[in-house]
Amino acid sequence: MKTFLSRAFCTATAAGAVMLASVGVASAHVTVSAPGVAQGGYGVLTFKVPTESDTAGTTKLTVTLPNLKSARTKPMTGWTSVVTKDPKTDEATSVTWTADPGVMVAPGQFDEFELSAGPLPKEKSVSFPAEQTYSDGKIVSWNQPAEVDGAEPDHPAPSLTLGEGSDEHGMSAEMSRSEGDSDSSAQSAESDDTARWLGGAGLVLGALALALSIGALVRGKRS
Repeated sequence: MKTFLSRAFCTATAAGAVMLASVGVASAHVTVSAPGVAQGGYGVLTFKVPTESDTAGTTKLTVTLPNLKSARTKPMTGWTSVVTKDPKTDEATSVTWTADPGVMVAPGQFDEFELSAGPLPKEKSVSFPAEQTYSDGKIVSWNQPAEVDGAEPDHPAPSLTLGEGSDEHGMSAEMSRSEGDSDSSAQSAESDDTARWLGGAGLVLGALALALSIGALVRGKRS
């Protein structure tokens, strides 16, 4: 009985290790996120880049863009970024981050590369094929679309699901809400100023009435 339990425990442990390893590999893909970004709108795209290699670090990342009118990178210490544009349309077609000498995303670590961009395509989802270069010269391409059956390929392209709609100026719903909040704040500030003015006027009138009362009282005593 003990032998049977020992074998069962070993089998379960091995299976669990395999599952954890699989999860680790799956989670090591290059991914992109941009909470709240809408179709046809602007947003900050964050590319999460983990280093899968046990012996080399990530020294370069190139991301293909869907021809964007605006693409601005966030400064990163130790990294140089270059946005490539189509000379005919002046639209951004790709962005590349390159590590300075001695800098890398070391094995077992990850880093995040941010890009303010737009307007994004008016589609439900958009892909950003990427190439990850390692310090040993190896290049890993993350450019495979999802399988027809929904299964994830070995090297999936970073993809982003976009929210519905934007207005005629290409502004995202999030930006429109921000403007609405600004208008509400302005109205609230105006109401506060009016309330303060009325309150101040009330204090002045109250002080005047008090002074008149005291004057009347003094005159009554004199009489």
